[in-house]
Amino acid sequence: MVYVAAGIAAVAALALAWLTGVRRLLNGSRRIARAVLVSPAEHTTMDDRGAVRSVQAADLTLAPGVLEEIWSPTNLERLARTYWRFLSRCTLGLIRVQYDEDERAVVLLTRPFVLLRFHAPQYRMDATRGLVRWRIAGGALVSRAGHEGDGYLQIDVERCARTDRDTARVHVEVEVANFYPALASAIARWFYSVTQSRIHVIVTHSFLRSLAKLDLAESVVGRYAAPDDGAALPDPRAHEPRESSAA
Repeated sequence: MVYVAAGIAAVAALALAWLTGVRRLLNGSRRIARAVLVSPAEHTTMDDRGAVRSVQAADLTLAPGVLEEIWSPTNLERLARTYWRFLSRCTLGLIRVQYDEDERAVVLLTRPFVLLRFHAPQYRMDATRGLVRWRIAGGALVSRAGHEGDGYLQIDVERCARTDRDTARVHVEVEVANFYPALASAIARWFYSVTQSRIHVIVTHSFLRSLAKLDLAESVVGRYAAPDDGAALPDPRAHEPRESSAA
């Protein structure tokens, strides 16, 4: 019941904070790229076991020179940090991310109110695709069935074929897979779908739109801070074939 109460409190806090925060983030600051949402119609599904898969996506169009400049492991790591920074800013600081050597904790203000726990991220990158994945470890928003399972959150970035010499395009997906929400198992699936799930979709769409500014946050860890630190990153195509966006 402690998990359920914490989950409900977190959802209520997000619902109160996200609108003001998101509007503030999306206004102002000039846009360097153009972001268009291309999420699938069935962007969120739940299977018979109660496992959720949710995919939100956008296409960014920008100058080819800008894309060449930012395509690096350093900026892939900064993109990952930008996601967490956006989450904190759009909830007006109610939701924060705490970093440990082998874990990332998403907390409501501070510990012990841990909403989500992730293992340290895994990175993969080549000349056309970059991927960062956080495996789900647990937290108040995760049912016991999802603790230390095969669930994950990931950001997947892929360079698309050029349509003309003056425009480059990048496809960005944010995916949650094999996530077992505590709210759905403890109360009802419909309650999860109209609260936590809906907030997640709205916030993620807002994050994708915000990428038009290309305002990438500095990494807290700095794993790939040096230009050549990512030379040994594995090829994502060899290990992670892209799934169909239709769940």
